[in-house]
Amino acid sequence: MNNNATNGRSKKAQNDAGTVNPAAEGFSLQDLLKAIGDAKSGERPVENWNPSFCGDIDIVIKSDGSWYHEGGSIARRGLLELFASVLRKDEDGETYLVTPVEKMRITVERAPFIATRLDVTGSGKDARLFFKTNLGGTVEVSDTHPLRVETDPDTLEPSPFVLVRGRLEASLTRAVFYELVEHAVELQTDAGPQLGVYSHGTFFPLGPVGAHQI
Repeated sequence: MNNNATNGRSKKAQNDAGTVNPAAEGFSLQDLLKAIGDAKSGERPVENWNPSFCGDIDIVIKSDGSWYHEGGSIARRGLLELFASVLRKDEDGETYLVTPVEKMRITVERAPFIATRLDVTGSGKDARLFFKTNLGGTVEVSDTHPLRVETDPDTLEPSPFVLVRGRLEASLTRAVFYELVEHAVELQTDAGPQLGVYSHGTFFPLGPVGAHQI
């Protein structure tokens, strides 16, 4: 699954009128770092910022959660956490790095975060599920942070995700999903028998019974 279908898209940013946005010309990673640095530190209210679209920046988040800029890996943990703090996915389905004054579109192959660990407290309808992401955040599954699974209608292969913030999700690693399935129960629904898990009293379906191989 590709959350940002960018094949064939020009690397030059265009505004709504279809013309090149001059602000995007020559925009560098250093410019982005300065713009982020000028914003307040700590939690950044990216959902409340409404900057002008600056254009595309050649940053790709691979399906394994690794980040690349102009083909080179971004390995510094502190830098990744900084960029992640200003990520936002908009209604258009595209993912952006957002500061109070700039908005730059990036490419995300699957999801911007990876759920690398599962912790479970309680059991049955009293269970609470916690996912730790590759960048250190922790998400508690609830109606606010739902767990969802896309199931291929032909192969029944599931692709599991958990909502982190806004519209940004974390995809579950194979190992984490297998561990999650160990806590699953079967429930009869309008769609037929479903395998799923409870968290905060809410049932989150993982897919039809038998669709638990990834």
